[in-house]
Amino acid sequence: MLTDASGMRGKAVSGSLTQRYSALLNVPEREITNEKLYKFIDSWMGVPHRGGGMDKGGTDCSGFTTILQKEIYNRKVDRTARDMAENVKRKYEEELQEGDLVFFDFSKKFDHVGVYLKNNKFVHVSTSKGVIISDLKDPWYYKYFSRCGSVKETVAAGDRKTTSW
Repeated sequence: MLTDASGMRGKAVSGSLTQRYSALLNVPEREITNEKLYKFIDSWMGVPHRGGGMDKGGTDCSGFTTILQKEIYNRKVDRTARDMAENVKRKYEEELQEGDLVFFDFSKKFDHVGVYLKNNKFVHVSTSKGVIISDLKDPWYYKYFSRCGSVKETVAAGDRKTTSW
């Protein structure tokens, strides 16, 4: 399991799915309730970064987020981090819930996106490590943190399918 989350960096995590994510996110095992989400993350963990990619051969941050939102929450989101950031229901970081989006300004406004998990941890695609779980409060990430929010209720063009947030 790949993580650069503070406190877990370089440590081996073993056990059942709920035991591993409980340890990784530093939360009680009973809080790991969305098994579908954590199985999905597990299956993508370590997939390398590839600009424009959207498969297990390589993906970028917005591609991974797009797939996760569709597969786990049946939500349609924009394809770029910037467009996603412009279309979230903004929240304060203290209000973040599992599945919400977190945005960063590394080289330009809203050029990176991840999906919030629990206890300040988020899953995203690192250019050097691929799909990984990191800590929002890690000083390196936190200095670039720029926005967060939940996916807004949208009506997909043509099919009138409603998504909730």
